[in-house]
Amino acid sequence: MAETSKADGGRLTTHVLDTATGRPANGLSIELYRIERQARTHLKTVVTNDDGRCDAPLLAGADFRTGEYELVFAAGDYLRRHGKLPEPAFLDSVPIRFGMAEPVHYHVPLLISPYGYSTYRGS
Repeated sequence: MAETSKADGGRLTTHVLDTATGRPANGLSIELYRIERQARTHLKTVVTNDDGRCDAPLLAGADFRTGEYELVFAAGDYLRRHGKLPEPAFLDSVPIRFGMAEPVHYHVPLLISPYGYSTYRGS
C-alpha cells in the first residue's frame, strides 16, 4: 500500500467503554504501533481519561500517515482494578490491527467486558 502524509488531513482517535458497568473505561493504557513489513514500531502510549477517551488524537496533522497500525489495549489491567478476575484472566491485552488508506478521520473504539470485546470503525 502506498503511504501518504497530509499535514491537515487525517487523524486517529479511540475511546473505550466498559460494557459490564455501562461506563467509560478510565485509566486504561493503550499502546499505538505502526506496522511495516510485519515489524512493529512503538509510536506512543496513552491512558484514557474519565470519559474513556484520550486527551488528544493518537495521530493528527503531520504525524498522520496512511498504512497499517495496531492498538494494544491493556484491558486486563483495567478489569483487575475494577473487579474480580480469575487468574489468568480470560482477556488481558487486546490488540486491534487495522489499516488507514486515506487521510481522513479514523475512530477505533473498544467495547470491553471481562469475557468479550468488540470494535468497529466509528465516526
